[in-house]
Amino acid sequence: MKDKVVMIVGATGGIGKALTEKLASQGAKLVLASQNSDRLNHLSSQISDTDHIAVPTDITDPEQVQILMEKAVAEYGQLDALVNAAGAGILKQFNKIEPSDLDKMLDLNLKGSFYTCQAAINIMKDRKIGHICNVVGILGKHSMAMASAYCASKFGVVGFSKCMADEVKRYGIKFTLFYLGGIDSPFWDHAGLKVDRTKMLSPNTAAKAIVYALESDPQTVPMEINIQPESHLFF
Repeated sequence: MKDKVVMIVGATGGIGKALTEKLASQGAKLVLASQNSDRLNHLSSQISDTDHIAVPTDITDPEQVQILMEKAVAEYGQLDALVNAAGAGILKQFNKIEPSDLDKMLDLNLKGSFYTCQAAINIMKDRKIGHICNVVGILGKHSMAMASAYCASKFGVVGFSKCMADEVKRYGIKFTLFYLGGIDSPFWDHAGLKVDRTKMLSPNTAAKAIVYALESDPQTVPMEINIQPESHLFF
């Protein structure tokens, strides 16, 4: 990963932070994005010896996404990989989901990921190389009670990712979808559902899976990676 330019969206979350630290140790050039500027600045200070830029970004705003991409190109001249690790989760019975709950998850999980993929592809296609990693979560593949709105947003990510992958394969751009189940991360702080986080996967496990995909051979396309805790398996 040395000198590869990797953009991590949701860099201050559990998975994003673990991935940032792992890629920093491998010499990657990082473009870190998060809506929370204070946490982003703190993360930036923790990897001050790493070649990186930190750009506060609300990915639900296409104009801010475009600014993020422009800053990445201005700094590094290219973009080798995009990792979408940002997300919002509100788990409630379907009849208790408020319009604002649905809007939040569709705007961030679905639209935000769409905007970043769209903008990244516009950069990558000129070099005919690139890798987009969308951290979908297992609820992008399997349904679960209390997760109707969340699943709607994540199933949507899977749908557009597969369509985009088919459209851009002629440009040498890969897509990898990560169905990671039960990650012990700040996601659960506000999800609205009590869970036993001691039995979940660690953010470091997720980060290692993403690095594995990014380091795959040029002719290899790791299309889907499914990792779940032993205590909660979906088949």
